[in-house]
Amino acid sequence: MGFRGALNRIGMDFGPGSVEEAFRRDEAAVSRQWSGPRTIAIVNSKGGAGKTPTTALLAAVFARFGGAGVLAWDNHQTRGTLGWRTESASHRNTLREMLSDSSRLISPGAQAADLADYVHHQPRDRFDVLRSQPPRLAHDDRLGPAEVDVLHTVASRFYRLIFVDSGNDETDPLWRRMIDHTDQLVVATTSRGDHAEAGALLLEALAERDERSAHLVEQAVAIVSQADPHATPTEIGAVSDGYRSLCREVHAIPFDREMVDGPLRYTALAGRTQRAWLSAAAAVARGL
Repeated sequence: MGFRGALNRIGMDFGPGSVEEAFRRDEAAVSRQWSGPRTIAIVNSKGGAGKTPTTALLAAVFARFGGAGVLAWDNHQTRGTLGWRTESASHRNTLREMLSDSSRLISPGAQAADLADYVHHQPRDRFDVLRSQPPRLAHDDRLGPAEVDVLHTVASRFYRLIFVDSGNDETDPLWRRMIDHTDQLVVATTSRGDHAEAGALLLEALAERDERSAHLVEQAVAIVSQADPHATPTEIGAVSDGYRSLCREVHAIPFDREMVDGPLRYTALAGRTQRAWLSAAAAVARGL
């Protein structure tokens, strides 16, 4: 890459520098193929803490570097924001329609192409989105653990990596069942103190839930996105440092206007933001 690569193209023989070597290590980590499907849950009990951008952009990194077979699942009782921040297919189907046809989708004759009627493909970033159901009254058609099990069975059959954008209520059976299927926990937070505190309190509560949840917390990755363009390195560092005693790794994402609103696309991000997401994704990969 860079100056060394330019010299090599005219006949010199330079090896990669430390920056390129780090890039190659991260690229290798996210392009691995695992022996079975893996589920990554992105959590924080505070709304607006960056769960949806984290879900979409992690999915984009793994799909772009590792190939197809990546799903981003909006695990909300009503419509979450993942569908608003990603591209729509020609249909309007959600997880509700997938549930209705789940028996056919897990039958021996089902094929990957059958999923096109239920998920929303992201042509630039090469992953699929399973949207949550349209807005309903709080007591109508609520999903429970059994529905999560069915959806996860379908997703695990056709996808190697499943990124789950969770809701904000950790007492919801839907949320708790997601944790039961999780292989890697990611705490998403912005540089705001209330978001960081909510994520930390959630980790502490999960650590006391049971032995398996405590292991997920111990191996968790925290991703701190800079929400305020005027936040200082000291402020961002304080949030990151606060998570180091709780998680396996902590990674910071610089402020990028492309993450604030509108469609989330990896290639629209600034170069340093793309590099930060690759580094964060590699940390997730090391726990799978």
